[in-house]
Amino acid sequence: MIKNLLKIGVLLFLLKANSVLAAKLALVIDDFGYRQHNEEQIISFSPNITIAVLPHSPNARRIATIAHQHGNDVIIHLPMAPLGKQPLEKDTLFPYMSELEVKRIVDDAVSRVPYAIGVNNHMGSLMTANLNGMHNVMKALSHYPMFFLDSKTIGKTQVKNAASEYNIAVIGRDVFLDDQQKEYAIAQQFDLAIKIAHKNGHAIAIGHPHPQTVNVLRTKLANLPDDIELVKVSQLITSLPTKTKLKPTFKDIFEKYKKRLTDLSNVNPIEQQ
Repeated sequence: MIKNLLKIGVLLFLLKANSVLAAKLALVIDDFGYRQHNEEQIISFSPNITIAVLPHSPNARRIATIAHQHGNDVIIHLPMAPLGKQPLEKDTLFPYMSELEVKRIVDDAVSRVPYAIGVNNHMGSLMTANLNGMHNVMKALSHYPMFFLDSKTIGKTQVKNAASEYNIAVIGRDVFLDDQQKEYAIAQQFDLAIKIAHKNGHAIAIGHPHPQTVNVLRTKLANLPDDIELVKVSQLITSLPTKTKLKPTFKDIFEKYKKRLTDLSNVNPIEQQ
């Protein structure tokens, strides 16, 4: 019996150790709702890819539902004003908007993207740098159980500062995959995300449903290194280490399971009735 317990314990230990020691990579693909064929391919690659849906896109509700049914996390790709002059989505958020107008836009976006568990910004270099504007956004979002993924389209982002007042979880992007829509460049960015994950324990890469990105993801996801685990963004939000909680070491895990095995071996067998 003790030998069997030891075998089970070693197996549990190895599984737990692999889960803890594997670096975690989260992929978020933005701009869903316009390119149905490419989007459905991306969803089919893995349920661990997070999709970000533009609320006023023509296929928003349908693609969010398909992704949810496949097991993917769905988030709202909320349009926010950029610094430059670019074509804007309907109901793009601007810093000058009133609290009431921001709430109307956020509420409408939530109603248009079913199953959403979070939000990230579409563009937004102007909006996310404005503390008052982001206060209004976070106040509107505080009515929903959602996190915020900061796409970091500008260095002076105020997302965390605004979210902290409303107890909204925030996580930030590490790599953009496809600023250059060339497969070799996208592949290089994917490899960079893996390097960051190895260094920091986790990384978040954001891409778009371009044909080139689809091709690279197909190849890269089929050949992920053994020490890289593809995860949903929501998993990173609950597993990121806090300032007061240290990441467990290999020794910690071994001692934990050694104690568990000792406790099990000291238990008297239960008498059969």
